Amino acid sequence: MAYALAKPGAWTDSPWGEDHDVAKVGSKIFCFPGPGTILVKNAPDKVEEFKARYPDATGPAPYLDKRLWLKVLLDGVPDQDIEELIDDSYDLVVAKLPVRERP
Repeated sequence: MAYALAKPGAWTDSPWGEDHDVAKVGSKIFCFPGPGTILVKNAPDKVEEFKARYPDATGPAPYLDKRLWLKVLLDGVPDQDIEELIDDSYDLVVAKLPVRERP
């Protein structure tokens, strides 16, 4: 979560209560951290690439668009790749924000 929150304009929100923090930029969520997992948004081809590369550590994100969101087990994917996924998720969300909400 610290890496995600270090992004420009990123902040913590708890829309479903204190036990469910998310990382947002503007008004949009780009990262759902959890115990030992993280949910991140990405392009459909990148989601499929990571599922193929790390089949035992990645899968569909519950309750979210399965084409665009990926669930990642933190101990099954190298930190560098997790940071890449967070970067991509952040960039995708920022690109769709209204100009007034962009950092």
